[in-house]
Amino acid sequence: MVRAEIICCCFGICTGGHSTSARSASSRYGEEGWHESTSKTTIRAENEVEAHREANNYRFGFRKWKGNVTEKPIEDRSDTIKELYSDLSVVKPQEGSVVTFGNIVYVFLFGWWISLIYLLICPFMFLTIFGIPYGKLCLKLAWFFIWPFGTSVEKASDVIKSLIVKPPKCEVIPEEGNTEDSKDCAPLLVSSPIPVEIPCRISTYVWLLLGYPILAVFHSLACVLSWLLVFTIPVAKMNARTLTTVLLMAPEDIHIHRTNRCEARVILCCYQASNVYYYKYTVQGVNIFALNLLPLVLITLIIGYIDHEHNYFSAETKFATAITSIIPLSYFIGMGIASMSAQSNFAVGAVVNATFGSITEMTFYITALLQGHHAATKCYEEIVKAALTGTILGCILFIPGICMIIGGIKHREQRFNSRSAGVSSALLFISIGGVFAPTLFSKTFGNLMCESCTNVPGNSSVPFICKDCHYDTKMFSRPLVYTISVLLPAAYLIGLIFTLKTHSHIYDIHISDGHHVVHWSRWRALGVLIVATVLMACCADLSTENIEPMLTHSSISQYFIGVTVLAMVPELPEIVNGIQFALQNNISLSLEVGSCIAVQVCMIQIPLLILFNAFYDVGFVLVFSDIHLWASIFSVILVNYIFMDGKCDYFQGTALVVVYFILLALYFFAPSPRSC
Repeated sequence: MVRAEIICCCFGICTGGHSTSARSASSRYGEEGWHESTSKTTIRAENEVEAHREANNYRFGFRKWKGNVTEKPIEDRSDTIKELYSDLSVVKPQEGSVVTFGNIVYVFLFGWWISLIYLLICPFMFLTIFGIPYGKLCLKLAWFFIWPFGTSVEKASDVIKSLIVKPPKCEVIPEEGNTEDSKDCAPLLVSSPIPVEIPCRISTYVWLLLGYPILAVFHSLACVLSWLLVFTIPVAKMNARTLTTVLLMAPEDIHIHRTNRCEARVILCCYQASNVYYYKYTVQGVNIFALNLLPLVLITLIIGYIDHEHNYFSAETKFATAITSIIPLSYFIGMGIASMSAQSNFAVGAVVNATFGSITEMTFYITALLQGHHAATKCYEEIVKAALTGTILGCILFIPGICMIIGGIKHREQRFNSRSAGVSSALLFISIGGVFAPTLFSKTFGNLMCESCTNVPGNSSVPFICKDCHYDTKMFSRPLVYTISVLLPAAYLIGLIFTLKTHSHIYDIHISDGHHVVHWSRWRALGVLIVATVLMACCADLSTENIEPMLTHSSISQYFIGVTVLAMVPELPEIVNGIQFALQNNISLSLEVGSCIAVQVCMIQIPLLILFNAFYDVGFVLVFSDIHLWASIFSVILVNYIFMDGKCDYFQGTALVVVYFILLALYFFAPSPRSC
């Protein structure tokens, strides 16, 4: 285990987690000592790359990433995680009954129809005469698949050998080979593929021609369905092993029997059909949920670009698939950023975070503005502003709130450095103040214009009634907008220089030599980032192209669509990261997740939109409606109040989430924007 000690500070204010030194400082100096002395965070990392990833989580301008970017040896993981990667080839002492809720659900979801298929093929193989041995095998497997738990499939010769060589009541691991490596426990966790010798005879040809193809279809279907359900991945492993090994063996070599208490290796042995911890399952470092959503991206592109006339799929369906496809692409972009940053120097990491860190949102905003420009409507501009505000509100209120709730339920009360949180709040004040300064300016000095005014005869106090009034903003706010768009990135750049250059000594990393294997190399991570960005642009284009029916015919306010679906769906991977930090009692990073995104929205994304509009005028003006203005200001003030004492619990988190939902209710019942 590599020990990395990292001093983490942001704008001169040191941050820290629940390290030993921090707790001792708190006990020596009281509550104030917690704030003043919490300057050093001890991070345990497996290798240098993971240590740099952890350090990047505390740096200004770097998006936070919870998952590992290097492979962790299976023997170093907990027994729960080891069980997830078992290939169902080990008989082991089983504690408790196999009659569980998950196993019973298996019978109704998979067991009955898989068993039925075998029962239907069984008489068919008997009728061929040559396939009688395989007909008997089908009968045995029919009974096996209706309830496979606690039953093992083993090669007959291995059964005889174990009865002769080993005592009946033993707890040993049979030798896999004569090498010294066989004494290691790793082969029992993830073994090499079992070699299969397909017998060369007439009955086998009949089986491969008539019986096996039908079973291959249904086993493949069971594999796909159980894999997509995630928590039933053991069922997928069981069907895959049956398809690739059991059904290709000689039927007389297959022995099915109840397992005993001896620990041994077999062809197939399953004790449970589901495991709630499979949400942690990864393939080459990629989370199973993100991996399972990847086919949806391909489906989105096919139905989106081929069915232009909506002959087979409605615009609403295309929008739903396109916006959902953004979730896995956001995950891959986040992992690519974390991988490149952990393997590069801090300057490269800062550039990667500043560019690709905002690419998810920027692709949607730009495509939406272009769509509105081509359609000659300002409605898309209002949707973009609603999405920008929704992202800020979600990152300020919902992400910290939900993390406080989940973390507080598990840990009762969680502590964080209130001075560090105060710096984040100050940055949010600067960002929000800069973004909404043109709005305040236009409302103070702009000309009030109304679309229609009617005279009220006989009423001297109210001579006119005017509707659809708004401020003329373009003439007065454009110079200010350009000034703000220069100052905000400048502040962001100063923060990066402070963190990575002039005060880089505050990150004191001590790491011993350690071997590591990264999931993605720098070039592979760069390739993933480029491909994911291109796919993200396509999905954003399809989502903006097919959102029009929701804008024109929906009874829901366009404000609500922007601040919810379009704002928060791309941030789902970040929400998961924040929750994982909170569960590990690292609420400081949970709070920084939302703050980092909100600061990037204000200091990078909005100035980039202004820059884009300067070169290609799509009519984007940085003047927000009143509801966006006051909701954002109120949220920043509330969060600053919550962060004052450096402690949080689920009640404070509930307050933030309730306020967030109250604001969503305002958007839901608000009338649609004037331009929509």
